[in-house]
This record gives sequence, C-alpha cells and structure tokens, in this order.
Amino acid sequence: MGILFLVRHAQASFLEQNYDKLSKLGEVQSRLLGEYWAQRRIVFDRIGVGPRVRQKDTVKFVSDSYHRLGLTFPAPLLLPEFDEYQGEAVLERSLLGLLEKDGSIRELHAAFQSSSETAQRRATFQKLFEAVIGKWVCGEICPQGIEPWKEFCSRVNSGLAKFLSAGGRGERVAIFTSGGPIAIAMQRALQLSPESTLKVSWMSRNSSWSEFLFAADRFTLSSFNSHGHLSDPEMLTYR
Repeated sequence: MGILFLVRHAQASFLEQNYDKLSKLGEVQSRLLGEYWAQRRIVFDRIGVGPRVRQKDTVKFVSDSYHRLGLTFPAPLLLPEFDEYQGEAVLERSLLGLLEKDGSIRELHAAFQSSSETAQRRATFQKLFEAVIGKWVCGEICPQGIEPWKEFCSRVNSGLAKFLSAGGRGERVAIFTSGGPIAIAMQRALQLSPESTLKVSWMSRNSSWSEFLFAADRFTLSSFNSHGHLSDPEMLTYR
C-alpha cells in the first residue's frame, strides 16, 4: 500500500495584482513544513508539483529545509494536471452579467466594494467568489474559453491515476498543488457530490497536507488538512 501526500501551496498574494506568488508568510509556512517533516524523518520516493509559481515555490522552500537539515528530497516532477481551476477567470468573465440579473451577487459585490479593512475585504471577497464559483460548478454559468468543472475533474483524476501508476509498490509520494485538485482527490476517495467537493475545496489551509492510501484497486482517505507545523494561530491561512 502506498501513501500519497497532497499538499496545498502556502499563502499566496491574495488581493494583489499578481496572486500567483507566495507572500512572506507563505515562505515561512513552506520552510516550517519542510522542517517539520525533515525532523520526523519523513522521506519521499517521488515528488510532483503543479505548474503554478505558488505551487513550485512551496516545494522549493520545503526542499531547502530538507537540504539544510542534511536530508535528501527528490527533484519535483512537473504535473500540469494539478493546476488549479481558473477561478479568477470565471469570476472576471461572469461577474458583469451576474450583476445585471442576480440580486444576491449584487449584494455580495456591494459588500466587497464597500469594505476597507484587509480582513473585511478578504471575507467579503471570499463570499462573492464562492457564490460565483458555485454557479460555475452547477453549470449555471459557462464562461467562454474557461475549462468546465467536469473537464477540470477529469483532468485531475487523469493526472492522479498516471502519477500513482508510474511508481513502485509501497511508495511514499507527494504532490504540491492547490485546494481544487485536493478536493477532487477527496471526491474520488469519498464519492462526494460536486457541491460537497466545492465546499471541501474551501477548507484546505495553506501548506496543509492530506494523506491517501493507494493501491491498484484502492484509493482511501487517511487524513485531511493536517497542519502540525503551524503552532501559531496567526500562521493559519486559507488564501
């Protein structure tokens, strides 16, 4: 039986012009994760990583921590299938039309627009984002040029099957990715509905990991959203 660690990237640059880079806090989260694993002699046979900068930089800082403590860490294999869904593009291309015809979206957008403090802006944006993405998952909106939810699910599942089948028996492997692909793995293990899968995607903390047991005919959840390396509550983030 093999063990798969699916790792969510550390905190990115939320509400900045370029989201796809780690924040300073995200860099610290990543280093702490590497130190936590290395101190417990958790070694991996193979490492995969999605194509986003925030995903690749998370694995880089984890790897640096291993090397600093004198342990080896496999060079990551780039896995395009573990890219996140195009959430920001869904919001950007759908919002104007939704504002014209959906009162609940107008209210959420107005709350975001009127918020000023950072914490309030984060909270109001997240509510707006969740509402719009929920409509995309259910097929209520289909922005042109955006990968549909079902195709996203198929992509991740295909990448997961390919990566897991490429190694030997009893391996411990890890993939550094985002909340969406982790939720698809949860869906695969627990037979979740699309709506429940989306809810799970909001729950993964930055730099947390979830463990799955796998074999040729088995894919089972062992633990979800572990973050033992983050003892300070202020280090716990979702974006």
